[in-house]
Amino acid sequence: MKLKNTLSAAAIGLASIGSHAMAADSAEPIVIPTHNWSSQVVMAYVIGGIFESLGDTVEYVPADSQAVYEAIRIGDVTISHEVWQSTFGASFYNAMAKGGIIDAGTHSAATLEEMGVPQYVIDDNLCPGLPNWEALKNCPEVFATADSEGKGRWLEGPQSWHGDLMPIRLEALGLGDLYTVKFAGGADAIWAELASAKKEGRGIITFNWTPNFTDAEGFAFIEFPAYTDGCRVADGGDGACGSPKGWLKKAANYKFPKTHPAAYSAFSKLDFSSTDIGQMAALVDIDGMSHQDAAAKWLADHEDVWKPFVE
Repeated sequence: MKLKNTLSAAAIGLASIGSHAMAADSAEPIVIPTHNWSSQVVMAYVIGGIFESLGDTVEYVPADSQAVYEAIRIGDVTISHEVWQSTFGASFYNAMAKGGIIDAGTHSAATLEEMGVPQYVIDDNLCPGLPNWEALKNCPEVFATADSEGKGRWLEGPQSWHGDLMPIRLEALGLGDLYTVKFAGGADAIWAELASAKKEGRGIITFNWTPNFTDAEGFAFIEFPAYTDGCRVADGGDGACGSPKGWLKKAANYKFPKTHPAAYSAFSKLDFSSTDIGQMAALVDIDGMSHQDAAAKWLADHEDVWKPFVE
């Protein structure tokens, strides 16, 4: 069910930039997807607030982070504002090949999605040799948990994000007898486990990404064998490689530039840095704000960033 917009332009004190923008865009709502990690949801409401400042109507719909590109292609969803190369690039390009979805530009923020450890694991030398992945051969017990059956545990994101990428990597690197993968139910479960491990001072290996709020607290990504084209099993390789550093793109239904020219112009100009995105996530994951309130605060505090997108 589509969620009606709860972040009105009035609520965040945004003014319309002119009646000509209102007249130019269709009265049909712009449908923005929400997924299951903080920066994406906050940014959805940030972008919705920007569109509302142009006089547009916005709706939000929960969407699967892989299937959303097909939904955009067929017109059920209008945009995607966080297309991560490593995780969603294939789904994005597959939808583009069918027609109906367009590349709406790239954010300045570079991305990395990878397994890693909080910085204190390295500072306290809990597993000597980290962040080099080969150190994991000598310290699985440091990362064992009550549900890991004596093996070290890798806490992955939801299985819908990466499928069996990490279990395959474990086997390919010869770590399958030492470690096991547990899939978290969502990003909140990862942050809760990180907080618990930090409080107890214990070792933890978890999936994480940058840009994210954890950049400020300190997080070290494990240095696996370098990613190369074709190294993953899905691409014909053996899977014994890490993740690529990549781009963060925006996608849109092909009709969007015609139905909502003012909104599309703003969306095509929209460009967030790693700092911008980390700030959005931190308002939720550190400050405890709701996604809607976090978006309202970010918009109010950073007009210098987003106002140029609507000019």
